[in-house]
Amino acid sequence: MTVLENVSLAPYTTLGVGGPARWLVEAASEDDLLTAVRFARAQGVPFFILGGGSNLLVSDSGFPGVVIHVAATGSVWTEESNGFAGIVSNAGANWDSVVQLAVEKNCAGIECLAGIPGSVGGTPVQNIGAYGQEVAETIVQVRAYDLTDSAFVELDRESCGFGYRRSIFNSTAQGRYIVTAVSYRLRVGGAPTLKYADLRRYFAERLAAGETPTLSEVYDAVRAIRAAKGMLAENSRSAGSFFKNPIVPAAIVSRLAVIAGCRVDEVPQFPPGSWVASADELVKLSAAWLIELAGFHKGFALGRAGLSTKHVLAIVNRGGATASEVLALRDAILDRVHARTAIRLEQEPVTLGFPSTNLRH
Repeated sequence: MTVLENVSLAPYTTLGVGGPARWLVEAASEDDLLTAVRFARAQGVPFFILGGGSNLLVSDSGFPGVVIHVAATGSVWTEESNGFAGIVSNAGANWDSVVQLAVEKNCAGIECLAGIPGSVGGTPVQNIGAYGQEVAETIVQVRAYDLTDSAFVELDRESCGFGYRRSIFNSTAQGRYIVTAVSYRLRVGGAPTLKYADLRRYFAERLAAGETPTLSEVYDAVRAIRAAKGMLAENSRSAGSFFKNPIVPAAIVSRLAVIAGCRVDEVPQFPPGSWVASADELVKLSAAWLIELAGFHKGFALGRAGLSTKHVLAIVNRGGATASEVLALRDAILDRVHARTAIRLEQEPVTLGFPSTNLRH
């Protein structure tokens, strides 16, 4: 196992921002992972698990510990009965390749999660979701190394504590587990999920004619829609959606309509999801709509950081941006949205090298 010193982390992130790691280790197996953890502990420094770097903001000063880059890739197809089949993927596998495999095998469940950048290991952590699907709906097991008990464990879906962009891995047990593999269960020959308005508009003529698009067509459509919004990794140097869609009391919607000067039904709103208690009294709002309501527009720039020219949810590196510039833009958005609407947005990306970072030891 090779240990590199003083390695810039910017190239390891889709945002392309950040200083150096004191040490960086490529872990291509579970044995490598254990060796890297022991190395960090021997040095007496914290360590950070790095996957695809698609949901990460690294500080300009970098990280004075060990960054363990999970590099174990590959997926295994498993045949099952009763109309289901499975995929078991290593944490370092590219997520979109897993979606492609499912679609090629004509298995439904994750086709709407096409084009989301990053690796498999991050999917249960954030409970990634898009266009009417969440990955937790298909996860049956997460294999992880338990740093508290110094043992590998298999956690079933219920044990993962999934919620909206949430799991035990980024909340109650943050810092305890290192995900090494994920098992997904998919519906063989299942119909695609077409709940989301963008998808229904995309296939409007087909749906009106009583036709159902194939899983492959939905996969291509989602990628096309994401590309139009600048939400594919290859579109720009960004961390994807920088802010979560807030879940708020339904009564707030009428107040927002007054602020925006529109009808209540013109305020973009969605069901909060099955994870939310008292769902009848809550709605999920569009963070992008709130950001635009606060006066920000596509292409807005603040120094070398800016908003995507295609979607205000994505903060982009316009060229040579620093983490400080990204944070300045983030804070400006947070403050103005709160001042205009009294709603406090939450950021999605994980931070590294900042004082508040929750690290492993």
